[in-house]
Amino acid sequence: MKFITAFIAVLALLPASAMADTGPIDLTGSMLGIVAVGLFIFAYMLVMAEEKIHLRKSKPVLVAAGIIWGMIGWHYTQQGMSDIAQDSFRHTLLEYAELMLFLLVAMTYISALEERRLFDALRSWLIRKGFSYRSLFWICGVLAFCISTFSNNMATAMLMCAVVMKVAEGDKRFISLCCVSVVVAANAGGAFIPFGDITTLMVWQAEKVTFSEFFVLFIPAVVNFLVPAAIMSFFVENRYPGKHDGDEEVVELKRGALRILTLFICTIALSVVFHSVLGLPPVLGMMTGLGLLQFFGYFLRMTLPGSLARKRALAEREGDMERIRALGQVVPFDVFNRVARAEWDTLLFFYGVVVCVGGLGFLGYLELLSNGLYGNFDPTYANVALGLMSSVVDNIPVMFAVLTMDPVMSHGQWLLITLTAGVGGSLLSIGSAAGVALMGQARGYYTFAGHLKWAPVILLGYIASVLTHLYINADLFHIVGDVASRAAGH
Repeated sequence: MKFITAFIAVLALLPASAMADTGPIDLTGSMLGIVAVGLFIFAYMLVMAEEKIHLRKSKPVLVAAGIIWGMIGWHYTQQGMSDIAQDSFRHTLLEYAELMLFLLVAMTYISALEERRLFDALRSWLIRKGFSYRSLFWICGVLAFCISTFSNNMATAMLMCAVVMKVAEGDKRFISLCCVSVVVAANAGGAFIPFGDITTLMVWQAEKVTFSEFFVLFIPAVVNFLVPAAIMSFFVENRYPGKHDGDEEVVELKRGALRILTLFICTIALSVVFHSVLGLPPVLGMMTGLGLLQFFGYFLRMTLPGSLARKRALAEREGDMERIRALGQVVPFDVFNRVARAEWDTLLFFYGVVVCVGGLGFLGYLELLSNGLYGNFDPTYANVALGLMSSVVDNIPVMFAVLTMDPVMSHGQWLLITLTAGVGGSLLSIGSAAGVALMGQARGYYTFAGHLKWAPVILLGYIASVLTHLYINADLFHIVGDVASRAAGH
């Protein structure tokens, strides 16, 4: 412990490259900054090796986040500027809290729907319809693309992953391939709608692009999904899912399943309304939806005895002894049991990533990167490069850095960075919230290495979508300035 304390003290005393009287210190050229970057890279290497070393992905990033901000706090305390570091960390923590609570509600609803046997019923329906693996691959991908246009890409990916896990239970190869396609589709589907992704919301709220202009990204987004999906479909065996006992029978949903699904859809809509209409964080709508689910859970518990009595009387008249035994094993619905079943390793991993990236941004690395790109390269190359970077660094801080720098770009370029930041995260499983969530939900099936194998194919889709946007929306690259300046006649 004394060695660590002394080490941090030495780092804190190293000179910074620049200092502002009231703002953060630029530590990009200091040993502290270099060590912070090294820690982040090392932590991510451990995350990537999770499948081999069997170390939960949350552990290395949690430790790295603590050390990075510990070094920052020590340095700023020595400079008498601890308030600046505290405010910055609290801002970063708020960003994580919104993300974590949003994800927690989505996980709770998914868990509740699974407990009510909705996915079992969907799996049985798909098998009874006789869809092959190849057909199921396309059905899941198209549904993920369409649903993510009005739902969060993370919630959409989790929903479709649950379906895939039920349909192809035990088939690791198909589940892995289908999850990759679902991640790509979910990220692409939210790229052409202002409220389809957090990055599109940021660009829209900054008034860089009008609401209607986002829709010109529809075709590039479709291309981004179709190119890799078409190639991957050739590697899907044209056979049928293995059948299990009871697959030919119609699965009976537990009481309230469809009403919980309706509540989930309403919760997502509520989060959109809270943000788009009222200007409030979307997480407020999600947490309100969690409260509605709790009220509905209370209703299910209070009315359970009467429901069981009616069903038992009916089964006794029909002489169905098996159904009578099943009714005797019914467990009351409990929302908090669903909350406890959330993938907490994924939630803690998000904390580590957001806090680490927030620390690196506070040290000045994101601004340094943005200045280097837009100051030395054409905006097209810079936007494409930042999109590729979002496969490693979360697209939210990347977009935040671009908006903070506010480079002079045409509307076509602002749409380009919106597209690339939205779909660039598909290149790696850790590059988007959808991918990270599925690594936890489909543990052992969908992995970093399994996704990485298809990165070249996904990259083809990324390049094709960029070229499509540059070609079909060429006129927008001549419109320079934000919406406000254009409205003023500039």
